[in-house]
Amino acid sequence: MARGSNTVQPIRDTEKLEHMKAVLKRKNYRDYLLFVVGINTGLRISDLLQLKVGHTKNSHIIITEGKTGKIKRFPINSNLRELLDEYTIGMSDDDYLFPSRKGEHIGRVQAYRILNDAAKEVGLDEIGTHTLRKTFGYHHYQRYKDVALLQEIFNHSSPSITLRYIGINQDAIDASLAGFFI
Repeated sequence: MARGSNTVQPIRDTEKLEHMKAVLKRKNYRDYLLFVVGINTGLRISDLLQLKVGHTKNSHIIITEGKTGKIKRFPINSNLRELLDEYTIGMSDDDYLFPSRKGEHIGRVQAYRILNDAAKEVGLDEIGTHTLRKTFGYHHYQRYKDVALLQEIFNHSSPSITLRYIGINQDAIDASLAGFFI
């Protein structure tokens, strides 16, 4: 089963990120889309797996988060819109976005297996279902350097929790110790 969320890491390297996309896309478009939606919205895996096609028809994905019970709005940018529109052709609004063969949505364990199989092929470890959310956070922070905004997106209680969650604190520690020798 999946390791705890504190042991999985974001995918920091953009080349590895693109390689993951390519591996997933080659294997199964649904799995590729799961990865892409996850790393571009920051949704928790539990909320991601519950998405139905109807949730993706407007300018925002609007859900009630399972963990917090809060209503959250996640914008669908033009790149994601194009992928979703192509993927959902012929699907009903009530269909799960990431269906299993049984007609339900894929489960958390299956999502973990999908991600880990692709990660092995790419040469990544410390990957789990939380990696999607952490990858979103890591790259959002790298682009905008706005921990307060990311804290709000993640609904964290403090900036330090957000920075630790996305691995920025660990990056700083690693960098400071890399050349340190007494």
